Amino acid sequence: MILTLLSMSLAIFGVSGQTNPAFAPPAVCPVCTSGNYTGQNNGSLPIQPRVPGKAYSRFIQIWLENTDFETAQASTTFSKLASEGILLTNYNGVTHPSEPNYVASIAGDFFGMSDDSFYALPPNVSTQVDLLELHNVSWATYQENMPYIGFSGDYAQKNYLDPSSKVPYTYYKRKHNPFIICDSIASVPARMNRIRNFNDFAVDVNASALPSWVYITPNLVNDAHDTNVTFVSAWLEYFLVPLLNNPNFNDNETLILLTFDENEDYKSQNTVYTLLLGGAVSDYKGTIDSTFYTHYSSLSSVQNNWGLGTLGRQDSNATVASVFQFQANMTNHTNVVSDVTPLMNLTGILPGVCASQRWIPVTAPEMSAIGAGGGPVFTSGITSNVSCENTTPINLTDMGLVNPATINPNYTMLSSNTKVNATSSSTLPSSSAIASSKSSAGHVRLCLPAVSSTIVYLLCAILLS
Repeated sequence: MILTLLSMSLAIFGVSGQTNPAFAPPAVCPVCTSGNYTGQNNGSLPIQPRVPGKAYSRFIQIWLENTDFETAQASTTFSKLASEGILLTNYNGVTHPSEPNYVASIAGDFFGMSDDSFYALPPNVSTQVDLLELHNVSWATYQENMPYIGFSGDYAQKNYLDPSSKVPYTYYKRKHNPFIICDSIASVPARMNRIRNFNDFAVDVNASALPSWVYITPNLVNDAHDTNVTFVSAWLEYFLVPLLNNPNFNDNETLILLTFDENEDYKSQNTVYTLLLGGAVSDYKGTIDSTFYTHYSSLSSVQNNWGLGTLGRQDSNATVASVFQFQANMTNHTNVVSDVTPLMNLTGILPGVCASQRWIPVTAPEMSAIGAGGGPVFTSGITSNVSCENTTPINLTDMGLVNPATINPNYTMLSSNTKVNATSSSTLPSSSAIASSKSSAGHVRLCLPAVSSTIVYLLCAILLS
């Protein structure tokens, strides 16, 4: 009986734990709405003029999952796409597993995150969104199969790949949506409205309302997480290939980054197959760039293109955040070439606000950092007291305390387009008390001291008043 069940499991999921269904288009076309996407469209975004950049005026990134470079390279679809742009042969994820890579791609760090658990980063974690908005660069993210704006968990729905199945399938995962993880975005209604689904994507493209900075996350089968490179190749043929010829998506001022979050082999350097596509690189079709890049390069390159500031984190670390070389040549930016290639496949628990066993507050940005955009370090108007001073790691688990970064803030988007915070004080660690004080910059600083007579820890966040 046990052997029979094991054989059935292997047949359904494969040895690696992946499913092996045949690809089926979730919609009639990539700019068609579909009930398979679950979430209704919310109407198009307002059409905003593009801010001219030094190398492009629109940047689109598409994220795929957990595939070794050589595996993607063997795909005829990826090879065909490579002939249409620049193949980056030394582009790397920043760690393992998936979630910290997604967070790093917009926040410049992964804050001690070492797994795919539930995290909600406090409001004093700034992101690329802050930098974009300061320069009026419009933005949005499109998350396939996210059921509605403001949804903060994972979502299972009817399996559109197997309509006869009565078992719901989890197509959407929170861990692949860094925008909902960062409270500086999720707690602001106007920003939450820009965390959109694929029905919204169809409406926005057709209305010529696609923003200047776009982040696209396919669902768990279309991104190869639960499937394989053959499946994701079929999805790219359905989704991306036609869009390359759609002027509302791609024109001569558009740069498209197609990348994977991490490789499959944790023992090797975390190099992932990555392409630069779009009209912005039409003069470089079929070329190869061996410059060392990481996910932080997508931050620094955008900052360089629009003359933005920096988050003062790894986005300003020139060793791991080289600007795309074709762009650096245009902007006279000099990338730093290190004698030693940093290892990007390291795993383990590093100190951070997400590390319950080695917890520290959100550290301040490096105020002296100079990013590729040349602008100042973003501090939301605060030049001091940016984070708590205590940076000695504390083991909250051994203390029997709950890490606030693991508590769902339960931000709920209402039909009136307002937002309420459904979190009550009872959801905070019961052994903590809250004391707040107003800073001269007009921000609230929250510190939660433990009631231990021998150990005092500070859990700090800076909230907009």
